[in-house]
Amino acid sequence: MSDDPTPKEFWERADKVIALANELVKDSTVGKVSSSLLYAAARFNSFNVATSVSSAEEMEKDKEEAIRYFTEQYRKMLAENLDDYIANYESYGSRS
Repeated sequence: MSDDPTPKEFWERADKVIALANELVKDSTVGKVSSSLLYAAARFNSFNVATSVSSAEEMEKDKEEAIRYFTEQYRKMLAENLDDYIANYESYGSRS
């Protein structure tokens, strides 16, 4: 039994986004696709916040908390993935 409480669907969605990014790299660069992914995440998360409030005023009130939350989550996920790449660099390779 897995200790990971994250639902399987979470990983499936993430894998689909990564697969799309890998496709886009064929006609671009990793850096450019990464920039587009960061922008897309920011745009989609702004939409996420907008759908959870009933007015622009409420969204403005929640803005700093949303920025704090998403920044904290990204920092945690990035650190976890960098640690994973460091630990498994020989098997993952640089893929450059």
